[in-house]
Amino acid sequence: MMPNLGQIVHSFFQDYLKVQKGLRPSSIRSYRDTLRLFLRFVAGDVRCSLTKLSVQELTLERSLAFLKHLEEVRGNHIRTRNQRLAALRTFFEYVASRIPDMLDVGQRVAAIPIKRVPPPETHFLEREEVTSVFQGLPRKGRHALRDRTLLLFLYNTGARVQEAADLRVGNLDLGPQPRVQLHGKGDKWRTCPLWADTAKQMNMLMEEATKSSARDHPVFCSRPGVPLTRFGIYKIVRQHARHLDREGAHPRRITPHIFRHTAAVHLLESGVEINVIRAWLGHVHLDTTNRYAELTLRAKQEALRTCEPDLGAPAGAHRRGVWKDDESLLAWLASL
Repeated sequence: MMPNLGQIVHSFFQDYLKVQKGLRPSSIRSYRDTLRLFLRFVAGDVRCSLTKLSVQELTLERSLAFLKHLEEVRGNHIRTRNQRLAALRTFFEYVASRIPDMLDVGQRVAAIPIKRVPPPETHFLEREEVTSVFQGLPRKGRHALRDRTLLLFLYNTGARVQEAADLRVGNLDLGPQPRVQLHGKGDKWRTCPLWADTAKQMNMLMEEATKSSARDHPVFCSRPGVPLTRFGIYKIVRQHARHLDREGAHPRRITPHIFRHTAAVHLLESGVEINVIRAWLGHVHLDTTNRYAELTLRAKQEALRTCEPDLGAPAGAHRRGVWKDDESLLAWLASL
């Protein structure tokens, strides 16, 4: 028997996204939001309830009308429209795999072009601004240690906000070469080194927390045993870094992701090789990491200085890249 729409949607989320693709809950929620909006739109166009919709009513024309509705009626940005389209493509591809009669529709939806849009402006904090944030943090108070440790951790590792929210005691190794394992996008793990000060703050936070010895105990909590959410971490960062917001022609709001950009830029400025930064941040494609090279004039000036020929040097002489002389970084990488 041909599966109905309800069976298709259920297996798409429970089997395909969760089991076969192994997506994180946040990614699955993004698909959920897109499908909820799309199915409601189709039901309104057909003028029937959601429970009476059939797979055959999911057409190319309604998909195009839905994307137009997102921009013109809901006022969504082109990036949001493109994200919804990507989710629709995945859904129609799955529908076609279950119902061969839908293959033509799936191929035509897959051919809907992504709209071109300029990449979002990437902001980061100057070193003086980072210093300003940490100097302004409270030294005493109920959450003073937690907040200081959290911001230092974000700056040290460049972790995504969800990675910080999911961090557990068992992911930390605070030994002689402190490091942390981060669970990132695509169900992938990566290891990042921790500065001595970060490890010290982490140890103090563990000693302060109750039941902190359990490996599955959350590191950053809103109250004992309850992990901070993505939104809770966002509020903490906003609370302590709001004074660095910028208005005018180039507005900037300080968010946890800006600490991720800041970590990348400062690593680059310190001479760390771009492939090391890619692994540090958990980027799949090097192109994603390369954009940080465009962010800072200091990095361009340093690149110019490194490449500047010494006309008085013997033939064949050249400067070694700064990162190749960083023995501590290379030693850490060799220890993994």
